[in-house]
Amino acid sequence: MKHQLAFFLLLCSFSLWSQNKTIGKVTHFDPACANLIDAQAGIEVIADGFEWSEGPVWVKNGGFLLFSDVPKNTIHKWKPGEGLSVFLNPSGYTGKLPYGDEPGSNGLLINLKGELVTCEHGDRRIAAMPLQLGGKRTLADNYQGLRLNSPNDITQHPNGDYYFTDPPYGMPQKEKSPLRETTWFGVYHIDKAGKVSLVDKTLDRPNGIAVSPDGKTLYVGQSSGSQPYITAFPIAANGKTGKGKVIFDGSKTMKEGKYGIFDGMKVDKHGNIFAAGMNGILILSPEGKPLGQIETGQFTANCGWGDEDGGTLYITSDMYLCKVRTKTGGW
Repeated sequence: MKHQLAFFLLLCSFSLWSQNKTIGKVTHFDPACANLIDAQAGIEVIADGFEWSEGPVWVKNGGFLLFSDVPKNTIHKWKPGEGLSVFLNPSGYTGKLPYGDEPGSNGLLINLKGELVTCEHGDRRIAAMPLQLGGKRTLADNYQGLRLNSPNDITQHPNGDYYFTDPPYGMPQKEKSPLRETTWFGVYHIDKAGKVSLVDKTLDRPNGIAVSPDGKTLYVGQSSGSQPYITAFPIAANGKTGKGKVIFDGSKTMKEGKYGIFDGMKVDKHGNIFAAGMNGILILSPEGKPLGQIETGQFTANCGWGDEDGGTLYITSDMYLCKVRTKTGGW
């Protein structure tokens, strides 16, 4: 009986510790960062055990978070007070497995209609689906008849247009895959009529993507060791983009093991960039000046704001789903 009681108390204490586990720290590089997040803010682990967590998106009409586990071909749901459950499986590949090591959905988005938009590696498309009833519809799966590689991340302009990235990470053998139909890894635009056009074909590994609150700038991050850049493209009134300009070069900081190799990103309501990558989330001004970092201590895939007031930043960091309170929020 004593052994059983001791085991029960140990189990309870472990459960309590798990619910309050925190990792990393917040570091300010510039005084302006204090207006965005406290240096003492705790990065709380709210779920773990995932193979590679990605694409956190808050569903305001429901009060829950959705995020991908890409290798597991699954979208999970996390709701305060209820915890974790499977929302969708398969999430990004409906064919015969195995298909590469990252077949599932990656980046997620709740569009202006309230639908869930998914970047699907294995099915090589961007799809949209209602959260309640009805199946998926394809928004894009090719450019001029050439199949996409493995759409990675997506953002929506205030006018309803989409922009997305298409690196090779979800393909079998990745860039060496015999299934490739394009010779580049592109950034694309989907207009309101559904037409797909090419924004850029020169980036080495386009990955994270976000639009500024005023709709005038498109930001693209690269998960590339040779080009760890964040590039800004001007957006015209018709949704077309101009020539890109590198606003942050992470080559030096990447070699120092600090930050670089950028994955997903979000832009807050003030236009600041929250770029996931090495060691956590790098916070940049709209012009690309480093302001601070949310350091998770490991490679971090993506982030997104949520909760009723929009002030909590949810972070997918390798095996973890985390959250941290901020003084800002998404636009």
